[in-house]
Amino acid sequence: MSSEEVIAITIEDKTYNVSKSKLIEKSDYFRALYNSGMKESEEDSVQLQGLSVHGLELVIEFINTSKVHIENETLEDLVETASFLQVTSILKLLLSEIKLENCVELYKLSETYGISDLMNAALKFMVWYYHPMLRKQEFRHLPSNLRQQIKEMRLKGTAVLVAVGDLFSTSLDLAPDEPWSMLRYDEVIQRWLPLANSLPPDMVNVRGYGSTVLDNYLFIVGGYRMTSQEIAAAHCYNACKNEWDQIAPMNQKRSNFKLLSVGSKLYAVGGQSLCNVECYNPEMDWWNFVASMPYPLVEFSACECKGMIYVMGGYTTRDRNMNILQYCPTSDTWTVFESCEIHIRKQQMVSLEDTIYLVGGCIHEKGGSRKGNQTEDMFIVQSYNVTTREWLYLKENTSKSGLNLTCTLHNDGIYIISRDITLSTSLEHRVFLKYNIFADRWEAFRRFPAFGQNILLCSLYYPNVI
Repeated sequence: MSSEEVIAITIEDKTYNVSKSKLIEKSDYFRALYNSGMKESEEDSVQLQGLSVHGLELVIEFINTSKVHIENETLEDLVETASFLQVTSILKLLLSEIKLENCVELYKLSETYGISDLMNAALKFMVWYYHPMLRKQEFRHLPSNLRQQIKEMRLKGTAVLVAVGDLFSTSLDLAPDEPWSMLRYDEVIQRWLPLANSLPPDMVNVRGYGSTVLDNYLFIVGGYRMTSQEIAAAHCYNACKNEWDQIAPMNQKRSNFKLLSVGSKLYAVGGQSLCNVECYNPEMDWWNFVASMPYPLVEFSACECKGMIYVMGGYTTRDRNMNILQYCPTSDTWTVFESCEIHIRKQQMVSLEDTIYLVGGCIHEKGGSRKGNQTEDMFIVQSYNVTTREWLYLKENTSKSGLNLTCTLHNDGIYIISRDITLSTSLEHRVFLKYNIFADRWEAFRRFPAFGQNILLCSLYYPNVI
C-alpha cells in the first residue's frame, strides 16, 4: 500500500507539508489545480506569493484539523488567504463567529473579497445590535449612508402590536392561570398570543415606569416597586432579537414621569415632585441632566412632535396646569407655548406629523365648575395641531373609561387597551379597540384576553414571523 501523497507549500522562506487529498477536499483552489491536467498538477510542490505567512498557517491548520483559531488581530490574514485558496468551509465558519468586536472588520473584508454571504451576515448583525454598535469607534467610521441604511433596516419587517405587563390569561388562547409578561397581536386571526420571552426578574411588579420606542428598541425605565421604593434602573427590549438587555440607569430615581424619544435620544421628563429632565444617548450609554421644566407637575402627559417635546395638563404644586410647555432639544430651553381653555389630566398623548392626539383622561373647562364626576372621566380623542394651534374634538366613546388606558400609534390608527365596567355586575375587564385616524371612527375588537396590572401597549417591527 502506497503512502499518502504530500504537497510541499512554500511561501517566502517557509515550507509546509500538507496531505494532497486534504488539500483537494478542503480547497477549491487546489482541487481545480490538481484536476486541471496541467503540468503544475503533476508536481509535488507549490509556490505561493502575495499572502501572509500567518494567514497560510491558519488555513493549513484548518485543512489538517477542521479547526481554526479566530482572533481579531489576524482576521484579515485569515479571510484573505481563505478567499484566495477558496477554502469555503472557513468562510462559512465565520458566519457563526460574528461578534460586536469583529463585525465591522468582517463586513469590510467580505466587501473587499466579494464574500456576499459573509457581508450580508455582518450587515444583519449590525442591524440586530444597532445601539451597541453605535458605541464602537470602528462603526462610527463607516460611511454615513451605510450607517443610515443600517438604522433604517431595523424598521423593516412586520409591524406588530405588543402588550407588556403583569398578565394572567382569561382566554383559551393562553394557558389558563399561567402568567405572561409579553403578548403579541396576530392581526390575521385577530387573537393575542404569547411571545416567547418574559420580563427580566427585576422588572416584575414595577409600576409607574416610563416607556418609549427608539430605533425599534422598547425602553422601560424607572418606576417604583410594590414597597413604594423608586428606582432608576433602565432596560431595553430588542425586537429584532426578541431579547432584553440592561442599560445605564438614570441619575435620578423617578416614577410617574414621561419617557420620550426625540431624534436619536431619550428624555425622562419630570416625575413625582420632580421638574428635572434627563437625556439618554444610546451612543454613549449614558444619562445627563438637561434643562428642567419651569415647575414640577403631576398627572400630566407629554409627547414628541416635529422634534419638540410638548407637555400638557396635570397639576402644579398650587393649581391646575393650563399651559402647554414646549422643550427644544437643540437649544435646551423650555417655553410656554400656549395657554389652554380646558384642563386635562391623566391623558395619553401620541403624535403624527404636526398633530398631537390626546386620548382619554379627565377634562373640564377653564374656570368652570365640574359637571359631575360621571362626565369628567371620558373616553375622548382630541387633536391639537402645533402649527395652526387648532384644537379639534374628534370622537367620544361614552361606554368606556378614559383612565388607566394605554395606547400606541400603529399602521392607520391609535390602538387602545382600556378598562370597562359592566354596570349590571360592576365587574371590570379590559377592552381592546382602535381609533382610525383617517376615517375618524372607532373600531372594536374582541376583549383583551388577559387581566393584570401595569399594561403597556406598543408597536414594534419584527424581521420574521415570531
